[in-house]
This record gives sequence, structure tokens and C-alpha cells, in this order.
Amino acid sequence: MPRLRSIGPLLLAGMALAVIGSAPADAEVVDKSDAGFVVREVVEVPADAATTWAALIAPAKWWNGEHTWSGKAANLYLDAQATGCFCELLPLPENAPEGTRRGSVQHMRVIFASPFSVLRMSGGLGPLQSEPVNGVLTITLKPSDKGTRILWEYAVGGYMRFKTDDIAPAVDKVLAEQIGGLAKLLGAADAAPADEGKAKPDEAAAPADKPAVPAKPKPPAKKPAPKKPAAN
Repeated sequence: MPRLRSIGPLLLAGMALAVIGSAPADAEVVDKSDAGFVVREVVEVPADAATTWAALIAPAKWWNGEHTWSGKAANLYLDAQATGCFCELLPLPENAPEGTRRGSVQHMRVIFASPFSVLRMSGGLGPLQSEPVNGVLTITLKPSDKGTRILWEYAVGGYMRFKTDDIAPAVDKVLAEQIGGLAKLLGAADAAPADEGKAKPDEAAAPADKPAVPAKPKPPAKKPAPKKPAAN
């Protein structure tokens, strides 16, 4: 989420060029149309789900400060409860009168939180905040052979003054950098295998979002009909 001064081509270029450091290999725009887009990022980390969750809900430790309004990731905080805020405190203006409260920014709002499993937030990130679009970021954690598989899926839809061909890859790159920062905090992480990265939307969240559907019982095998006695 870059600091926003204006909306236009320069801002989009800045988002794309701001990606520094390593990013997960499995990061892509998986769907795109005039109505919106979906981006997906996947990494695996050598940490259990509880450790991964604790790091995830502390964005000040891994989010890149270049993608904040204040320029410092330390100003970020996340209340991982429904209606909780993924927010940022802004510094006071110079020579602000005593008692002036610090400004703040809501980046996203928590709408689903299942510890160690699913975190879902709603909101327009970066330049999308000024547009009348709806964005939903679903983050799922799933045990893997290496520790924990982290899947981010950000779905955006609605009217916006951007071309999806421009904004979708820019958002993808910025989110790839952030999940890369989380992975780095949790240890040297590798991207998930390509076939896992192509998972169907929200598949990892299904167990937490929906009750399991029991399998239908198989009908009992039919007994063979008794043979008729042979005629004399």
C-alpha cells in the first residue's frame, strides 16, 4: 500500500517498481475482466500454524514501510477479531497543538477470523481505497510437509478509474512482496509447488467456513435372486 498523493499512471508505476527483495515464485493474476480481478500468492514456511498466525497478525514486523501512508511499518496494527481493523497511525503534523490526536488510516476491516486457519478482511488496498470497489483478502493457513502453507487471495470487483490490465499486476507484485516479508520473518521459505498454487478459489478456507458434508452411505448390496428349481 504505497503512500498516496494522486491517482494515475505514475502511482501504478511506483507500485510496480517498489517491489524489492525476494518474492514468492507462485504469485499471479488468476482472473481478470473489466469488472475486477483476482490475485493469488502462495508460500510455505518452516513454522507451525500457531507461530505463523502470531506473525501474520503482527504486520508491523513484516510489512514493507514503503507501502504505508506514514512510511513506517511500526505504525501498523491489526485487531484479528470480526469488525477489527487493519489500520495505521499517522504522525502528528509539525507544530500540532497540544492534545491533537494522531490521524489514522483503515486499510482493511476483519470480517472472518479463525485462529491458525483463516483470516479474511475487506477493503481497497493502496490506490483502490479511493475507488468505489469491494476488495476481499482471504488468507488461509494449512499444514504442509515443510510446516505451513500460506495462501493469499485478493478478489476485487466494482467500478474503478483504473484499467484492470494496469492495476491487477501492480497489486499482485505489491502483495507478493508483503507475503514474502512474512515468509522471511518465519524462516527461509520456498514457494509452494505450482500445482498447489493453482488451487481453486477459497478451497483452503472451506473447512473453516463450511461444515463438513458427510458422505452418502452406500446402498446395501443386492442379494442374488434364488434359483428356481429345475423342472422335472
